[in-house]
Amino acid sequence: MAAAMASAAERAVLEEEFKWLLQEEVHGVLRQLQDILREASHRFALPVGSIEGPVKQENFMLGTSSADQVKGVLMLQGDALCQADINLKIPRNNQLLHFTFREDKQWKLQQLMDAVMLQLTRARNRLTTPATLTLPEIASSGLTKMFTPALPSDILVNFYINLNKLCLTVYQLHALQPNSTKNFRPTGGSILHNPGAMFECGSQRYEVSHVHKVECVVPWLNDALVFFTVSLQLCQQLKDKISVFSSYWNYRPY
Repeated sequence: MAAAMASAAERAVLEEEFKWLLQEEVHGVLRQLQDILREASHRFALPVGSIEGPVKQENFMLGTSSADQVKGVLMLQGDALCQADINLKIPRNNQLLHFTFREDKQWKLQQLMDAVMLQLTRARNRLTTPATLTLPEIASSGLTKMFTPALPSDILVNFYINLNKLCLTVYQLHALQPNSTKNFRPTGGSILHNPGAMFECGSQRYEVSHVHKVECVVPWLNDALVFFTVSLQLCQQLKDKISVFSSYWNYRPY
């Protein structure tokens, strides 16, 4: 009888603690998450209305530790890469090529925000793990039509985000002749394709001859990573607390 009374008292205490957790801590954590995500979204979103004025333009120099085959400046305005000024030196003939975005084109960083609002983990992964693309996918992307003058047929470019860096990869291609004796092996998806990678676009086969990767650090991307990480930690802590009570309610002694 005493054991049954003690069990009932213990259950009553646990029920009160669980009630407090649901009414107080859950709402407190949700308010924290709301504030954190609002701060994270401010790193990407454009201002609403004219009160805040125009979004300031930020310029970032592309840098590399290798030879300066690719140099340039990227211009960010809010959530858009609004201009890219790129110089490319072709080693085989020492030719210098210069490209900029067309005036009617922008590359949107807003690709991240769909994931931000739907799922924190997916959003963070979009920053930490760039998408893997095949060379035909890169060749058929809108990036090939964003530059003036138009890119030569033997050059591909790809922009992507990796952690707190905005990266540009330039691929120089070699057209394979129909009577080529090379064993043609199409390359699958990858973040970065190495020299020797092969692919087919239309009726023409190509091989990557040179790869140039340059990047620039965007400080507020690092802020976004911190916000996502803190949000995930808060969610996990709350989930762990609730699971303690769930395991108790699900426990039935024999």
